[in-house]
Amino acid sequence: MYRIGELARAFGIKTDTLRFYEKEGLLVPSLRTPTGYRQYSEDDKKRLHFILRSKRVGFSLKDIEELLALRISSCKVTCREVKAVADSKLAEVEERIRELEQFRRSLRQLSDACCGGLESAEHCSILEALDGKLDNTDNNAR
Repeated sequence: MYRIGELARAFGIKTDTLRFYEKEGLLVPSLRTPTGYRQYSEDDKKRLHFILRSKRVGFSLKDIEELLALRISSCKVTCREVKAVADSKLAEVEERIRELEQFRRSLRQLSDACCGGLESAEHCSILEALDGKLDNTDNNAR
């Protein structure tokens, strides 16, 4: 059995993180001592490892909750169901990448249009574009 501090140290995380996962229902200590200390089992440690690895690859807490449920009943679910969770996250990530690439193109245009000189910014092309005085950034920001 592991106390909360021991388990946190084993993964290089803070005890507050474990408490947060407990509050969110992702991790529940196997038992509490009569004095109220949390005690985690080897299975709890494996579950925490699963949570942290899932988080590292980009799954949200809601996704992790779903994955944990699938993990618990893995003999009753199909790989297709698990893959659907991963594919959904992948689609979200790909959409976010497209958005970020568009942001980068728009910001590059703004930056390239500005001289970056020491003169007053009264007629700065970046500020004018953001004020709507230059029309081309609105189309690119979408």
